[in-house]
Amino acid sequence: MKRLVRFGAYPLAMALVIAGVAWTGQQNYPLAWLAVLAASGMAAVAIFERLLPFERRWQRADCDFPADVAHAIVNLLVMHGAILGFVVMRGQLGWSGLWWPSDWPFLAQVFLAGLPLDLSLYAVHRLSHRHGLLWRLHSIHHSSRRLYWLNGERRHPLHAAIMAGPGLLILGILGAPAEVVGGWFVVLAVHLAFQHANLDYRVGALRYLVAVAEVHRWHHRERFEDAQVNFGEFWLVWDHLFGTFHRPTPPLGPVGIGGNPVPVSYTAQLAFPFRRTGHQAVE
Repeated sequence: MKRLVRFGAYPLAMALVIAGVAWTGQQNYPLAWLAVLAASGMAAVAIFERLLPFERRWQRADCDFPADVAHAIVNLLVMHGAILGFVVMRGQLGWSGLWWPSDWPFLAQVFLAGLPLDLSLYAVHRLSHRHGLLWRLHSIHHSSRRLYWLNGERRHPLHAAIMAGPGLLILGILGAPAEVVGGWFVVLAVHLAFQHANLDYRVGALRYLVAVAEVHRWHHRERFEDAQVNFGEFWLVWDHLFGTFHRPTPPLGPVGIGGNPVPVSYTAQLAFPFRRTGHQAVE
């Protein structure tokens, strides 16, 4: 069973999620089905963690768990709201877009939409490690002292919007349908649960292409100067192109931010980036 989980959990779960996304493209209410699919996929990752943890001490819920739950709920609602906003905006403007291959298979459109979104996430993510307010917003994501399935959604909602904003703008100009954008967000949400999971899984050579936990954990090292690598959210192609890819070598060491400057409650975390005492980024 452990071997099956270690080598099969990620490819099997992601294949099922991607197949589910393709299926929603044929349904009358795709956005509702996409929300169910995202929640189901993330729940599956939580179950896998209990079967084969990467680090047993990370299994114990800490004082940040309530805030992590709040982050996940808010950010998934924001994601769903952004997709609905796509529908309203295009309806009000009557905008059909500059070009979108609507005759392509639905799943091909989903992965096409993922390219500008993923580049947007990479670019803003990298900038967020170097610049003032962006880092203070992003530091909430890095402040956890353990990595587990909910960390993928541990993000200030303003920072989540800033990261996705350029990509969404490009897709809006091109005329990508809302259900296509929503399909990619579902794939990404489940992938992020795996990316931060306390799950001892392996994907072989795929770890050089997709930002799975094997490479992403290094990005969360407490030694901040060593964590300026592997910024990719889904694809690692951007890290290879821009010289930020790093193949980790054990041991990982502590994760989080030295000194624990970020408060633990959800409301305090929302206010933290706007205080003058926020943790400083690398200059």
